[in-house]
Amino acid sequence: MPETDLVTFLIVCPLVGLAGFVDAIAGGGGFISLPAYLISGIPPINAIATNKISSAMGTTLATVRYGRMGYINARSTIPAAALALIGSWLGAMLAMRMSDDFIRVAMLVLLPVMAFYVLRSKRLSGDESSVYSPKKTILITMAIAFPIGIYDGFYGPGTGTLLMTLLVGAAHYRLNNAAGTTKVINLSTNIAALATYLFSGKTLFVLGITAGLFNIAGAYLGTKFFSEKGITIAKPMIIIVLCIFFIKVIGELTGIF
Repeated sequence: MPETDLVTFLIVCPLVGLAGFVDAIAGGGGFISLPAYLISGIPPINAIATNKISSAMGTTLATVRYGRMGYINARSTIPAAALALIGSWLGAMLAMRMSDDFIRVAMLVLLPVMAFYVLRSKRLSGDESSVYSPKKTILITMAIAFPIGIYDGFYGPGTGTLLMTLLVGAAHYRLNNAAGTTKVINLSTNIAALATYLFSGKTLFVLGITAGLFNIAGAYLGTKFFSEKGITIAKPMIIIVLCIFFIKVIGELTGIF
């Protein structure tokens, strides 16, 4: 098991706190938190495993906060979260047998389309005129959750941003309900992954829990900020995360990083 010192905590904890803030608003916090662990010198497998502890803690707080704000509809969210959990497990199984280059290439096509949609969409500017019926919303949410769960188990980065965009665009969620539902589904996929890593013995508990407290603080501030300025901040944050995601995928395919 790799050793950690004060410098490791000083590098990881503030960045993981920032990740919690960003993730609570638009998803994509993993683009900040996972590199923070890697920059501090922690081996990749331990970084991935430990990151699941801190991210799950922050996601739990954000889920509870959005639930108390009334942003989560249990009727449509619970079935979707269950399917996402199963999908995450299937994705992890696929990842052990397949190369992930195919999905990276697919993302190079999908991400610009999503960014274009976010830029042009009036729904991300507060338009609530085309909300679907409860039954249709449940079915579409389930249809979104299962493949996203597979994606999160298979590859993972940007899951929250993808969920938020699809729930607003395809399922016609209001922006605040999309944020709440995203957290519940994302929490279910995090739990599946975290359970696997806990049994693997690769997690650095003290670092993960300490960083998780910072992630919780960031998530708290992020949910508060979103509740006050959700419509104005969500669109630019999602665009930024999608652009970072696009650059990351290109870098992985070309071997730059």
